[in-house]
Amino acid sequence: MNYFVLLQSKMKKHSYKEWFAATRYWSFPVSTMPLVVTFAYLFAKGMVPSGWMPWVILVLSLLGVVLLHAAGNLLSDWFDYRSGVDNKDAFAVPNLVFGKFQPKEYLVFSIILFIVGSLLGFCVIAFPPLFGSVGGGIGVLVVGIIAVALTALYSFLKYHALGDLNIFIIFGVLTVIGLGYAVTSSWCWDALVLSVPIGIITVSVLHANNTLDIPTDRAAGIRTFAMVIGERASVVLYCCYMVLPFLCVIGAVIAGLLPPLALVCLLAGIKAYRNLRQAASYPTVGREAMKMLDFHSSQLQLMFSLLLAVGLVVSHWVK
Repeated sequence: MNYFVLLQSKMKKHSYKEWFAATRYWSFPVSTMPLVVTFAYLFAKGMVPSGWMPWVILVLSLLGVVLLHAAGNLLSDWFDYRSGVDNKDAFAVPNLVFGKFQPKEYLVFSIILFIVGSLLGFCVIAFPPLFGSVGGGIGVLVVGIIAVALTALYSFLKYHALGDLNIFIIFGVLTVIGLGYAVTSSWCWDALVLSVPIGIITVSVLHANNTLDIPTDRAAGIRTFAMVIGERASVVLYCCYMVLPFLCVIGAVIAGLLPPLALVCLLAGIKAYRNLRQAASYPTVGREAMKMLDFHSSQLQLMFSLLLAVGLVVSHWVK
């Protein structure tokens, strides 16, 4: 009992702003934007039921995903610090390395967020049937369990070169089909056309960070995907990540899988070009070229997804 009182007293030292910053809030677009775009896609297809319940499901899903994403970020930082991946020689989150936060504080905060985020997930399942509305269902439970499990296993998978695939599945696939089922009570497999462009941008956030950390990750004894393919190939792959999402949308429009107005997302190509240009400076400046590209890739996700969502919603009225 005394231990928890002591821990609670220590946790009170930090301001709400510091706790919020510890969650790496700048990365939240990679988890929220897939939901926004999926809802816009369902709306454009006329698959969003009438009434207020689908909007409640969207809000609860956004809150739940943000909390689970924050929990995953904190748990990842805790694992990286405990394993020695994050240290004073690495481009690490400074809170744990320099003693601003205690590791136990991160772990406890992560567990709390996992619990609250999971409870919101159960609300997404239970609320629609409770009010006699379409939505919810066992499918959401299955997707949610898989997503939480993969989030908790992220660090282990990252250390074994599977982190990129893990992130793509969580934020590129599960969020799309999960929200689709939550809103319509059916598997909306056609919505997976969104998974590739959105998932690639999401993976680019992690890949940029892992490319920057190759030397320190190697020294810590872990094996990321960026390490497997090598530094130069990782930079080239990141540049590809800045182009492929736009090609995917163009291809989907040509194939009739997305409406022509989805092409408005090509305006985000300006941001993607800037990211690509920075990464392309690698031959002259080395790994320093990858600095801050995780943050800039997250910004690209926000711009790309919002533009795509707007194009999809407007296409509902403009036939």
